[in-house]
Amino acid sequence: MINVDLREALEFVDEGEFKSALDHANSAFKQVVEGTGPGSDWLGWRRILAEPNDAEIDRIAQHAAKIREDADIFIVCGIGGSFTGAKAIIDALNLPFNSKGPEVLFAGHHMSGRYLEQLMKYLQEPKSDGEPKSVYLNVISKSGSTLETALAFRTIRKWMHEFYDDANKRIIATTGETGGVLNKIIEEEGYSKYIIPEDIGGRYSVLTPVGLLPVSVAGVDIQTLYYGAVSEYEHLEKDPETVLEYSAFRYLMHKEGVALDVIGSFEPELMGFADWTQQLLGESEGKEGKGLFPAVAGYSTDLHSIGQMIQQGQRNMMETLFVVDSPLSQFKVPKVESDTDQLCYLDNKLFHEINKSAQEGTVQAHHEGGVPVVKILIEKLNAQQLGQLIYFYELVTAVYVYMLSVNPFNQPGVENYKQAMYRLLGKNDN
Repeated sequence: MINVDLREALEFVDEGEFKSALDHANSAFKQVVEGTGPGSDWLGWRRILAEPNDAEIDRIAQHAAKIREDADIFIVCGIGGSFTGAKAIIDALNLPFNSKGPEVLFAGHHMSGRYLEQLMKYLQEPKSDGEPKSVYLNVISKSGSTLETALAFRTIRKWMHEFYDDANKRIIATTGETGGVLNKIIEEEGYSKYIIPEDIGGRYSVLTPVGLLPVSVAGVDIQTLYYGAVSEYEHLEKDPETVLEYSAFRYLMHKEGVALDVIGSFEPELMGFADWTQQLLGESEGKEGKGLFPAVAGYSTDLHSIGQMIQQGQRNMMETLFVVDSPLSQFKVPKVESDTDQLCYLDNKLFHEINKSAQEGTVQAHHEGGVPVVKILIEKLNAQQLGQLIYFYELVTAVYVYMLSVNPFNQPGVENYKQAMYRLLGKNDN
């Protein structure tokens, strides 16, 4: 169960207005539950938790296990929700320098020729024993026509077909059930295919094959992750208080003219998750001149860059921190004989304790500096509780955006840059 701590936030809003906002949040929650709000055709991210498909989860886990046995590199080729969710989970749960499975790399999330060129060189470099690398590719796109992903996919799959006799078994597509460019390629080449449900948008798709296959290849227990989300779904259906309170507070901040929600954590493992929430919130609420801009900050690193701005800049922001209660490590400060570095007062202290003190001091300072701080609390950083956190944020986003009288599930403005870009590139739509 995800908890929300509003103690450093509620004094910035009127008590009566907060109660009124809670009623508004409850009405928005009912819109989600009853499917009566705008975009209700896109509530599949709730349906899949109400009706778990154990057969599909098992199929994904078994396929991933076979890939793990053979692959040196697994490439996730996608952009936006097609990669941020998987990356968030992998970053949070895998050890940074001790991956026992294949190296998970990302492509198709920008159009840097230099990056793609260097990736191709890296794939072709032999391993330390002189043997070629075993590479697998998972392309993720409902249409297959998103330019960033399509260009990377064309480049990598061309090389794979030239290099591997069994390339068609090494390339896996995750896409819509029918239609689109990618399905035509799948039919021509015979690639394995996973289906993105038609009623789930990209930024809500992490608990579909979009996220589950890459995460499982990386060694994460996807059944535990998935059923963590199921447990949070079931809990919040009965008791949505935490979602209503957080949504109501964000709504009041928006109503009072706050422009930014600085989202971050003192756990670097959760910065990928902050990036995922940035897209989830940004694409959902940023319409019709509305929305809090979701900025991302990694602490304590960014206390030495934008910390000054947060502390004493314009009072146009709130802050959301992801907090993990239990230590991620028992690593301690080593004891030394000399106190030349003047750190002996920290001898044998857990780094977790020091980091927690930095976090508490920062919350206090920012609060006193006029920044409302909300803490999103999880007990442990594991697959179960990360699954809970994923669904919690999906539901918060839907409820809060309905409070703004906006459709949380479309992104009409995203097409504007694409249309201008295609004109400049001379694309012929005929």
